Amino acid sequence: MTSTTSTTTEGRFASPVDTDRYGTYRIAQRPDDPRPLYRFTGRLTADGSSGYPAVPGRYHLYAGWFCPWAQRVVLELEVLGLTGPGGAVSVSYVDGSRDGRGWAFRETHGPDPVLGFTLLRDAYEATEPGFDGHVSVPTLWDTVTGRIVSNDFRTLGLDVATQFGDLRHPGVDTYPEAHRAEIEELDTWIGPAVNQGVGRASGEGPAAEQARSELHAAFRRLDARLVDGGFLVGHGLTEADIRLWVTLARYDVQGNATGRLGLPLSSYPNLARYAADLADLPAVRASTRWSAFSAPGAVPSFLPDLPPDPRGEPR
Repeated sequence: MTSTTSTTTEGRFASPVDTDRYGTYRIAQRPDDPRPLYRFTGRLTADGSSGYPAVPGRYHLYAGWFCPWAQRVVLELEVLGLTGPGGAVSVSYVDGSRDGRGWAFRETHGPDPVLGFTLLRDAYEATEPGFDGHVSVPTLWDTVTGRIVSNDFRTLGLDVATQFGDLRHPGVDTYPEAHRAEIEELDTWIGPAVNQGVGRASGEGPAAEQARSELHAAFRRLDARLVDGGFLVGHGLTEADIRLWVTLARYDVQGNATGRLGLPLSSYPNLARYAADLADLPAVRASTRWSAFSAPGAVPSFLPDLPPDPRGEPR
């Protein structure tokens, strides 16, 4: 494996970010490479038919506090009671800064607890020697086969939601069969306009202007949908809320921290109330580290007084 470690006693951490030496991170995939950006697409299955049975203690999720896609999977785990001491899936976090080596393990969030990797790239190299694709979070590692199962955040979230059966908190179902079609229909417009739209809206030119228009049109539509309170679908937190939350959390403090994207979330009273209600849920609080993605001094307009972190960590 090709780590560059610090000179700590146990050599468990990557050396500090050094763009002069390693350059900036780039996705090395060639334009003519037909393989997907998220190359590892294994699936967890309750019956083990995929080769990756959904059993407790076998898998480890590498995540990043800064990353909305990783947070989607972590939040699923928290809501369903699948993480924590003795949980079905363990979780650790990479450092929030990177150079050309990609994401790394540093003192900020502790060492890799599985095999002592210093760079997340080590897990990719162990799975595919000479790996030349995208090193991303979330990444799910299988401790039995010693390889990556998946770095596809969408299918990881769905597998966590549906394949762990009796290991979940009793009565909690974030992807209920009766509402799956509605959840996915919502994603056909919330995904492009909001989850991916914030990034596009941050740019320049006509395409960015169009993205900003579509983003706020989606906010108005969501505000109308939430006029009576509650959740997006049904009577409990579902995958639809999880997908939306990670973008709402970052909107005022990251994408729109300078006001570039337009109105703050508080301009949409029903949507803002919904976001504040979600922010107060224990699983949301446990999976959200505001300081990991907020611009200096920025606070969410819908939650000017951040609640204390349940672990005593900085918000």
